[in-house]
Amino acid sequence: MDANFDEHNSLPELKLDAKQAQGFLSFFKTLPNDPRAVRFFDRRDYYTAHGENATFIAKTYYRTTTALRQLGSGCNGLSSVSVNKNMFETIIRDLLLERTDHTLELYEGSGSNWRLVKSASPGNLSSFEDVLFANNEMQDTPVVVALFPSFHENGCTVGFGYVDLTKRILGLAEFLDDSHFTNVESTLVALGCKECLFPMEIEKSSECKNLNDALIRCGVMVTQRKKSEFKTRDLMQDLGRLVKGSIEPVRDLISGFEFAPAALGALLSYAELLADEGNYETYSILRYNLGSYMRLDSAAMKALNVLESKTDANKNFSLFGLMNRTCTAGMGKRLLHMWLKQPLLDISEINSRLDLVQAFVEDTDLRQDLRQHLRRISDIERLMRNIKRRSAGLQHIVKLYQSSIRIPYIKSSLEKCEQFSSLIKERYLDPFELLTGDDHLNKFIALVETSVDLDQLENGEYLISPSYDDGLAALKSEQESLERQIHNLHKQTAFDLDLQVDKALKLDKGTQFGHVFRITKKEEPKVRKKLSTQFIVLETRKDGVKFTNTKLKKLGDQYQKVLEEYKNCQKELVNRVVQTTATFSEVFEPLAGLLSELDVLLSFADLASRCPTPYTRPEITPADVGDIVLEGSRHPCVEAQEWVNFIPNDCRLVRGRSWFQIITGPNMGGKSTFIRQIGVNILMAQVGCFVPCEKASISVRDCIFSRVGAGDCQLHGVSTFMQEMLETASILKGATEKSLVIIDELGRGTSTYDGFGLAWAICEHIIEVVKAPTLFATHFHELTALAHESANHELQKKQIVGVANYHVSAHIDSSSHRLTMLYKVEPGACDQSFGIHVAEFANFPESVVALAREKAAELEDFSPTSMISADTKPEGGSKRKRDYDTDDISRGAAEASKFLKEFAELPLETMDLKQALQHVSKLKDDLQKNAMNCEWLQQFF
Repeated sequence: MDANFDEHNSLPELKLDAKQAQGFLSFFKTLPNDPRAVRFFDRRDYYTAHGENATFIAKTYYRTTTALRQLGSGCNGLSSVSVNKNMFETIIRDLLLERTDHTLELYEGSGSNWRLVKSASPGNLSSFEDVLFANNEMQDTPVVVALFPSFHENGCTVGFGYVDLTKRILGLAEFLDDSHFTNVESTLVALGCKECLFPMEIEKSSECKNLNDALIRCGVMVTQRKKSEFKTRDLMQDLGRLVKGSIEPVRDLISGFEFAPAALGALLSYAELLADEGNYETYSILRYNLGSYMRLDSAAMKALNVLESKTDANKNFSLFGLMNRTCTAGMGKRLLHMWLKQPLLDISEINSRLDLVQAFVEDTDLRQDLRQHLRRISDIERLMRNIKRRSAGLQHIVKLYQSSIRIPYIKSSLEKCEQFSSLIKERYLDPFELLTGDDHLNKFIALVETSVDLDQLENGEYLISPSYDDGLAALKSEQESLERQIHNLHKQTAFDLDLQVDKALKLDKGTQFGHVFRITKKEEPKVRKKLSTQFIVLETRKDGVKFTNTKLKKLGDQYQKVLEEYKNCQKELVNRVVQTTATFSEVFEPLAGLLSELDVLLSFADLASRCPTPYTRPEITPADVGDIVLEGSRHPCVEAQEWVNFIPNDCRLVRGRSWFQIITGPNMGGKSTFIRQIGVNILMAQVGCFVPCEKASISVRDCIFSRVGAGDCQLHGVSTFMQEMLETASILKGATEKSLVIIDELGRGTSTYDGFGLAWAICEHIIEVVKAPTLFATHFHELTALAHESANHELQKKQIVGVANYHVSAHIDSSSHRLTMLYKVEPGACDQSFGIHVAEFANFPESVVALAREKAAELEDFSPTSMISADTKPEGGSKRKRDYDTDDISRGAAEASKFLKEFAELPLETMDLKQALQHVSKLKDDLQKNAMNCEWLQQFF
């Protein structure tokens, strides 16, 4: 292993003479300064990088600056590093697939003459696709986005354009967004955006700070472009070339937007789509509708572990890794990736997917048969893209052919399915029938069987069949005739020299001499006289003597000439077949969509049926009716870990009763896992998958908002608490009564009183204003009083959605004081977090634990034998030393909420420090006056 590693990272020697070095240094100085660009120079046998790029590569990939070499001397010297082919491929995979902070440029040339031959960015991989995906499948389709924001008093209207270079799709959207740009963030997540173009002049304005923060949260590389590039002039003319079909629908679509066309114009210029005629009439254009899919922001994607991360211990740590059981070469993976970022809102479409999954779950033979056929399907999308770009060969055509001949078998298997037969017929059988007609797929199959020499595939050769073209057949016949003449001459020469054919006298063919005779040095003395008189000796080496005569040379030259003509004819015919295959894109593109969809649904069925505890089909109800009831729910990723024996829990989010749930309990008791698993179950259901429950009824959610964990963003200048507040602000601004809100440990990043005040105010806002179903896990046990307040409000105003207390159960042994987690979620509140017991789990020194108990006892009525049991009252409140009247707490919380709202509305960015302090001081004085009649509020002063 170490030897392979050393070989992989071996440092090629930088071989440049003084003249070459001087010429290169002169050229390098002319390159424009671009801190994001990593520039490589192809030296044929190896690659080099220079200047700051060299230092970056040495430190990041070689992990040592000893890899650096100096090109030139003195003040003109340039740091340089050389990399071999394997290391080059490793670096570009990391730069383009893993990171989003660099672009890539590759130069070819020598001396002072170099030219840029390839460039790429995380959003545009096309130039390096062959290298990036030579040995692994393309798992995601990178998307480049352009934003053109227009700020006004009521918010910001965002013009949004995007291009998917793999699927050849152009898209536009235009929407009003809030100050946290929640719509921009969820759209970037849904599209899997890797790179975003932004007007340079607008990017520098103070109004754009929140928009930049949203882009950073999504891990998107921001590329600044001049505002002049965001233009609509010539846009219709450009789209007329790129988009297939009539221009009139395109014109109608564009006319419905004000700012989005400018964003799309910048994209066409940046991606240089018009520079390649292979792009003409191959793109489709559509309006992207934000209301078609569940919105997921970057915080929710991370909290629910939707996509894979480099830190995952195994593939089952993420929802994608767990659900990815696809069989096709890449297409299924990419579609699953997209579906997980775009859960459905349309109940009819969700149920259609669930019907198909149910059919495959209940018919094991059908599922296994279809998956067996899909394993032989190549990545049709990428193959067609290469064919359209004229970068394909006969090997790509054969892969398409081998995929095409599997379709009748897939169709035959589907015809045997009796359950949901009408849906299967509409969804797959009828389209397959249409696509495999004599004018479509069958015509392509006939083309390949006529043009390609399929018999040679076993030898690994991809050739046009001689019978396909009269000229090729004539050249093949002439080539074979010359081969027979050369073979006969070989036999005649062996007879003349009295040597055995092939054993003593061999016939060789090489690039230097063409066809030659060869004998061993041992045989040479026997025929030396004849060699010197009748033949021409070409070379004498250890492996023998090579010689020829005029006849062999003449035949060899003729053969070489015919062979070159044959190869050129083959090449010309291959190009013709590739061009013809490109005309079948209207067949292969929908075919790829059908196969990848079938692949993902079969993957869902395989997951649902193969798990130790099977999944169940959820019942789906509209967003404005029904409840969210999950009986025996489990977290799919956690239960898939080998070391876990998962304990299922029920969740009943019932309108008017338990729509807002406050969950308390010990650290490590399972609160976080429980609230996340509810979000994961709902996401899986709306993707169209069965869920890990005994029974499930789900009211469709338009968005999942999450505030989970305490991860710092200090590299971006954001503290733990500020990150917490930003995520919570996004919830308060963007959530509706049709969303799902998941909040874990809100308010921990500041003082206890401040944190509790914020938590209470946020809860009240969600309960009274947002009214979304919410799971709120907390250690602020005083929040459980909200359940009592909810009851009082219901009697008075009938405005509250229904607040209920739940806790995760634990048991403390009365003699040993040892804590045992039971991981069951039960009704009622918990009065402590058992933090000191958890510290004991972590093997804290006994003296530290004892002191902790002592200090805790000073602050509250600390009881080490407290535990949650069946005897606990269901809605038990706090057991702090000082209890406050519920109405008192309610009045105080309302005043605190008013204070926080007024503080949040202060235009701090337009004030100087003195003005800001004066305003805050006045707000504090007003709050203190109002606290005179509220004991609960007085404790904060």
